[in-house]
Amino acid sequence: MQISRSEQKRRMKDIESLVAELVTLPAPVIDRSPCSDDIKLLLREAGKLQGSGRQRHIKYITKLIQDLPLAELYDLVGKHRGKALADQKKLHTLEFYRDALINEALEKRDVCRETNTEWVENWTGDTLTELKEYMPEIDALALSRLAYLFVQTRNPRHSREIFRYLRAIQELRQRNSERLARAE
Repeated sequence: MQISRSEQKRRMKDIESLVAELVTLPAPVIDRSPCSDDIKLLLREAGKLQGSGRQRHIKYITKLIQDLPLAELYDLVGKHRGKALADQKKLHTLEFYRDALINEALEKRDVCRETNTEWVENWTGDTLTELKEYMPEIDALALSRLAYLFVQTRNPRHSREIFRYLRAIQELRQRNSERLARAE
């Protein structure tokens, strides 16, 4: 899937918010983070700065860590600052998948119109495949049908249903993982 410039900017803002939270953590907590020593040093330095210098430092660190796996950093911030930042990131991910699914459905419909073929509810595409890898529990047929209905009617209710469905699956996965963690 191709990521739009707007989505790239949103993702950078999310990472920037993460770095801003990391900077506020105490030095011993930063030292336990899964970052390299250079980034830990930069995080500690940024914590001492104020104003625009701090903002520039945060943007610089954001650029350095944008390609690293961030899940452990979100967990670290969640333990010390609350889970709001991680929850917001999860919602943004679901919004991205919903929008990508709808855009792909629009493209499929246009291709079918150009080739004079019938477009059906149970269409398949790259986004559905990627979603199935990300969330194996999903019902791809239900999602393709909802995207089909949205494209045919442009009723925003169907777009909201896609998001609700994805969020419900995500919450189910989270509850199951918490249950497993408590059982161990």
